[in-house]
Amino acid sequence: MSYKKINETKVYKFAFELAMKIFEASKGFPREEAYSLTDQIRRSSRSVCSCLSEAHRKRLYEAYFISKVSDADMENAETHTWLEFALACKYITQKEYEEFLNS
Repeated sequence: MSYKKINETKVYKFAFELAMKIFEASKGFPREEAYSLTDQIRRSSRSVCSCLSEAHRKRLYEAYFISKVSDADMENAETHTWLEFALACKYITQKEYEEFLNS
């Protein structure tokens, strides 16, 4: 098995691509959301990659690895919640919402 850098793995690439799609979509959010929804959804979506990177660095330490992968899953769930708010506030369309969840 060949060694891969974390940014070469499918899961990291998927998370990074999704975070960038969310970033682009959030550019259209209202200015009054800058320090709430916009900031939160960008942070949580980016944190998935960050947690995966930390887990990868400590992959030889099983408990730490599991903890950081769990954190990545938690950040992903948080991002999903923020996407629900963005949809409810009509900042994204139903189609965009579904694309985020299914991409």
